[in-house]
Amino acid sequence: MKMRYIKLLLSFLIVLTPLAATAQPALIPAPPQLAAKSWILMDANSGEVITEHNADERLPPASLTKLMTSYVLSYWLENGQVSNDDMVTVSKNAWAQNPIFNGSSLMWIEVGKQVSIGELHRGIVVSSGNDACVAVAEYIAGSEASFAQVMNQHAVRLGMKNSHFVNSHGLPDDDHYSSARDMAILSRAILDYPAEYDLYKEKEFTYNGIRQTNRNRLLWSDPSVDGLKTGHTDAAGYCLVSSAEREGMQLISVVMGTKSESARERETQRLLAYGFRFFETHHLYTAGTELSKTRVWKGAADEVSLGVKEEVFLTIPRGQHDQLDATLSVDEVLTAPIREGQEYGELVVSLDGKELVRSPLIALQDVEQGGLVKRLWDAIVLFVLNLIGQK
Repeated sequence: MKMRYIKLLLSFLIVLTPLAATAQPALIPAPPQLAAKSWILMDANSGEVITEHNADERLPPASLTKLMTSYVLSYWLENGQVSNDDMVTVSKNAWAQNPIFNGSSLMWIEVGKQVSIGELHRGIVVSSGNDACVAVAEYIAGSEASFAQVMNQHAVRLGMKNSHFVNSHGLPDDDHYSSARDMAILSRAILDYPAEYDLYKEKEFTYNGIRQTNRNRLLWSDPSVDGLKTGHTDAAGYCLVSSAEREGMQLISVVMGTKSESARERETQRLLAYGFRFFETHHLYTAGTELSKTRVWKGAADEVSLGVKEEVFLTIPRGQHDQLDATLSVDEVLTAPIREGQEYGELVVSLDGKELVRSPLIALQDVEQGGLVKRLWDAIVLFVLNLIGQK
């Protein structure tokens, strides 16, 4: 199909930190090498990976598993399948996560007592309670084994290619694993539920008279950090998934397999500092905003508006935004009927000749067929234009 090409003005908000006061392009050093088994740094909006190391290696995730447990619960809450006010009766199995038996961290729920879903969710996120995880798993799926199947279904749906879960809390099992990249993908998905994500900012939670503090110590030391989760077992080492936002740029860092609590915090801060200092995020185009109008033949209207279906974000080295180039390629002949949401071209954004973004262009409204006279007239005009074009 013939296409016509349109240069597009890149008018967007450039998100800069105070370090970007100079107009000169920044010199980008090599990314830091961390004292960890695996890591990744991802832009939360664009999904761009800034740096990574062994990001697809399958490793024991320890309590990072609870990110998936929380995500499944958030999914059910947002879809109205459960409510924060639902009361859950604590089973003996959930209570049996007591550290006397297996070294678990707890919310300290009690057998036979009823606890709300809202409180259990806080127990998962803030207190990192294995007992809360099992209680939620049993309430949603009937058993923890069935809930693990749901976790794995969500992992497949999200594109987590190196994850498999057999429990809701992360205690070691040879068939229970994830990767740094998968944890970053999962964290981006959690951000889609802002009401539930607010739990990750909470520094403490008191239940049953027991006050517990969030194990993510960066919530105290770095005001830009707003989540997500720590994890530790002997097999996994010390792990930390963090999200931080500075002046509109949000980054997700995953560090797995460090040797101590202080090491996971220190290495995370090194990753975040590198990303914020040397990269910048651009919100190029908003979903549903008109980027171009194009001619419609044989229609009740003569034009249709085209735009992108989803938000378009871009992460690039700091100071290189003036080298961005955007082009629309639009189907040369659009004939009614036109259906809203149908693709009629694509947007391509390049930096210094390298393609960075390719996004479909969709119709932003329907255009029905015109009357008989309009259709006949446009058919004649198209026939003539085609003859002229062949000469």
